[in-house]
Formats: sequence, C-alpha cells, structure tokens
Amino acid sequence: MLVIMRSTATEQDLGQLKQYLVERDYDFHQSTGANRVIIGVIGETSQLDKQELEALPGVLAVFKIPEE
Repeated sequence: MLVIMRSTATEQDLGQLKQYLVERDYDFHQSTGANRVIIGVIGETSQLDKQELEALPGVLAVFKIPEE
C-alpha cells in the first residue's frame, strides 16, 4: 500500500499517519522527495481501511498494491 501525502502536509500530519500505522502493528518506509512524501506500508494491508487512511489530515491518496 502506498500513501501519498499532500504537498502542504505538515510534520504533525505525517506524525499522525505514522502513529496510526504503528498502533495497528504496521511498519512503513518513508520516501521524501522535493514536493511529496510517500509512505510505503509494509505488512498484510488487506485489513487497512483505505477510506479511513484517506480521511487523515495531509493524505492526498492511498493506493493498494494488487495481489498476484
């Protein structure tokens, strides 16, 4: 699963997303670019609610990686 943050997302927004994931026992990898931060969620993400993640402050979009 990939979480794309808005270009206007604050450190507090990013911290809230990370806390949300850690509380649900997910690991993540952060990729910080010039204009965007992308969070790659690691683990069995089928239980994560895409709409709940999209409702978090600073989140632009959430993409589920299809299973093979």
